[in-house]
Order: sequence, then structure tokens, then C-alpha cells
Amino acid sequence: MHTSENNTGSSTPAFRRIGLLYHPKLTESRVMAAEILEFVESLGASAWVSSSWDDASIREQVPHLDLLITLGGDGSLLRAARLTAGYGVPILGINMGRLGFLVEIQPAEWRPSIRQTLEGRYWIEERMMLHAEHRRREVQLHTCEALNEIVVSRGRMARVVRLHTYIDGGFLTTYTADGLIIATATGSTAYALAAGGPILPPEMRNFLLVPLAPHLSLERAIVLSRGVTVRVQIETDHTAIMTVDGQIEIEVANGDELILTASPSVGRFVRLQERNYFYRTLMQRLGWPQTHRR
Repeated sequence: MHTSENNTGSSTPAFRRIGLLYHPKLTESRVMAAEILEFVESLGASAWVSSSWDDASIREQVPHLDLLITLGGDGSLLRAARLTAGYGVPILGINMGRLGFLVEIQPAEWRPSIRQTLEGRYWIEERMMLHAEHRRREVQLHTCEALNEIVVSRGRMARVVRLHTYIDGGFLTTYTADGLIIATATGSTAYALAAGGPILPPEMRNFLLVPLAPHLSLERAIVLSRGVTVRVQIETDHTAIMTVDGQIEIEVANGDELILTASPSVGRFVRLQERNYFYRTLMQRLGWPQTHRR
């Protein structure tokens, strides 16, 4: 895992220009954003506040920011990661959702945690993202970045799709299934986990291919290395769906292709916990018991 340290000990804030993104459906998120605005300004930084759903405003401001703080759940952080892709702006998440695999701070801890961050006592975790291209008859219709996963699925019709899948130009298999998840290590604890895929530590730069309800076709998840290109050709007699991080839906048709590679951008996250935090968080969030052995 590539990380960086900042332990300046200086009175100058480690981050001078901070974006605060509140969840528009959570009143407490908006209230906390206003409190954080006053707090960071008292520490010598400047702050800008926006709804996490205002994509246009965020894209306009991101090039001028040193840090982005999200007040929501993992969904808010996923959205922020896509919007900051290519700019290298680190993200600090405050958990106002449920599971919170990605967020770093619990609401009651935000003051000391933000102070610690602005004092430079943090490390940066970088996570691989996916780049996807949607093509129809050799014409590129859409491109997108994903932190968790790209899913191509049958959509609303209760019929399977056939997904002819190639790795670096070589034919792998045809999945006859409800769909196929192409996930990052980050996404291995999301939809891919629910579909029976393995858990990968976040520093791994790998793809996962996880079929959804396969019918007489390959059932096992496959782990692929970062450098590969995955091409999925869609065969369907109805409109299928490509979903990006569970938040964006794009209709795909018979004969369409998806080309998936590792994105040149990475998600960058401010971490205040110890570097082995992932395994402890995993046990806590999934409710799996931990028996301490002395």
C-alpha cells in the first residue's frame, strides 16, 4: 500500500482549503457541517460547504481543495471518490450512515479527529479504482470511474443475460447468469461479498469477477491482476443495466461491450487509525465475533 505521512507539528494547518459535503436528506449532517465550518476556520483553515449530491458545484470546487470531508455513509464517500478522481484530493469520512466500511470518524469524535488531521497526524491510504467504457458498434457511449464495482445485470426482467467475457483479448467464459460483478478490493466487502466473493485487503490492486446466480456456467469468483483488460460482450433479448457503485444506472443493449481496466486515478483517504485497522473494522461491521487469544 502506498501511503504518505504528515507529521509537521506546525501551527499552520496541514490542509488549508477544505470542502464539507453534507447529506441532503440528513438534517443532522447539515447542522454538523455548519459546526465543522466554524471549527476549521478557528484552526486557520478555510472551508466550503455543499450538498454531496450537487455534482456540478463539487466538480467546480475540487481543483481548488486540499481536503474533502464527507458527512454521511459509505455512499457519500463513494460519490466523492468518483468526483475527485484525477485530482488527488484526499477524503475524510464522518460516519452518519449504517455500516461504514470506508468512513474514518464516528460523529461523537469529529472535533479531536479533525484537529488531529489539521495538525498533520494522519496517513494516506490509496485504493485502486476501475475505469469502464461502454461501447456500441465501436462507438463509445459512456465512460466512468468506480471505487467499489461495475455490475452488468439483467435489469428488471427476470431473464438471464449471456456475458461473453475476455481477459486481455483471450476468451475466458460465457456467464449465463443474472449478472456479473467486476469489483475492486474495496468492493470486495460490498455487493461482491453478498454474492459469495472473497474478501481482499484494500491495498490489493486486483479485480474480482463474481457471477450473480449463474445458470450452468462458471460459479466461482476469479481474482485478476491489476494490469489486465476485461471485455464483456452482452447478449440479451431485453434491456440490461450497467450499475456504477450502486449509484449510477446505464442501459445496455444486445451486442454492447464493456471494457474495464484499472483507472489511472486512485481513491485517497485520510486515515487516523493504525494501519491494520481494516481487519478490526471488518469484524465489527459484519458482527463477526472476535475471541482474544493471549
